[in-house]
Amino acid sequence: MGKLIDALLQLQSVELDLAHLRHRLKARQSGVAAQERKIEQLQKDYDALHQQSLDKRKDSDRLSLDLRGREEQVARLRANLNTAKTNKEYAAILTQINTLKADNSKLEEVVLSVLQQVDAIKADAEKVQQQIQGETARLEELRRTSGGEIQKLQAMMSELTARRAQAAATVPPEGLAVFERIAANYDGEGMAAIQIHGERPPHDYVCGGCFMSLNAEHVNALRVRDEIRICDNCGRILYLEKQTENSPA
Repeated sequence: MGKLIDALLQLQSVELDLAHLRHRLKARQSGVAAQERKIEQLQKDYDALHQQSLDKRKDSDRLSLDLRGREEQVARLRANLNTAKTNKEYAAILTQINTLKADNSKLEEVVLSVLQQVDAIKADAEKVQQQIQGETARLEELRRTSGGEIQKLQAMMSELTARRAQAAATVPPEGLAVFERIAANYDGEGMAAIQIHGERPPHDYVCGGCFMSLNAEHVNALRVRDEIRICDNCGRILYLEKQTENSPA
């Protein structure tokens, strides 16, 4: 294996470790963020229920005030019964009283229904508040356990980033540019080993990245030249493993 391919493999090794660390770090950070979003949504649900309770209470107060006014009107009409001068006038007042009482009875049912709705909404809000308390406790525990892990992973990232810079410095600029472009598409895996299928020549050659067939030209070229060969299908940089370099074509 030539110096170029060997340097690229060293770089890929560090690149893959970095990609793995990035995933671990993102998972830790995402876990905290997801819990924060969950609590935020629960708080919005609680606020909506609280506002709904206030609105219903206002409706209840308005209806109760209306009911009191109607009851006062009934009381005045009852007083007017004593001053009625004719049976016709008495009957008219009595009919008015009965109509108001019937309407008031229906209004009392509405007020009672609204108050029951207020109680139900408050019960739902209390449940959501308890959920918020529980999820907040989980968030604090998650922050406590994740905080140390995140710091540890960030320290490892810094160390690996320095190692990657050292590894990249050993690769010629043109080769480095090719590797970085390809690695960006495959989460750090910019290279793939050529696999040999078949016990005896002629062998079938397959890219270890996409598992598509390869022309023997790639193998023959890598056996004699230290150069970048690209898979025709996935675009990864091809290389021969040590046992493959000396095997017959």
